[in-house]
Amino acid sequence: MTIKKTDANDIETLMQIRLEMLRVVNNLNDSEDFSDQLLECSREYFLNGDQTTVFAMDGDKIEGCASLSYTTIMPTFDHPTGKRAHLMNVYTRSQFRRRGVGKMMVQFLIDEAKSRGVTEISLDATQMGHFLYKSLGFNDNVEGMILSIK
Repeated sequence: MTIKKTDANDIETLMQIRLEMLRVVNNLNDSEDFSDQLLECSREYFLNGDQTTVFAMDGDKIEGCASLSYTTIMPTFDHPTGKRAHLMNVYTRSQFRRRGVGKMMVQFLIDEAKSRGVTEISLDATQMGHFLYKSLGFNDNVEGMILSIK
């Protein structure tokens, strides 16, 4: 298995696997449609967003994907670069699960983040992924507050 950083040439495959992941995570069937806004904004983000997305590949078969979105905030004592990242869309296709695919992708993205000066990676873990993230050193976090603006 190899880890491949995606680029603009992978956009159709990226969109396909992202929608597959959204269906699985949200328990949607194949006939569920996604909004035009979600599709358009996802495509734009993969093409122009400050992110790294990877595929786990076995030859020409994609076993999974994962993304890291980068943000920069005002530097602080704990985060002197102000560079942070959010891990998203970690997805391994069912037939490849429990083989270390997710771990390889996330470790690759952690190393990528370090090389970019990132000092903190956040994520929203599903129950299924919690053990994976703990094994890679992520800690549960109850700090902070959030405001959802709709």
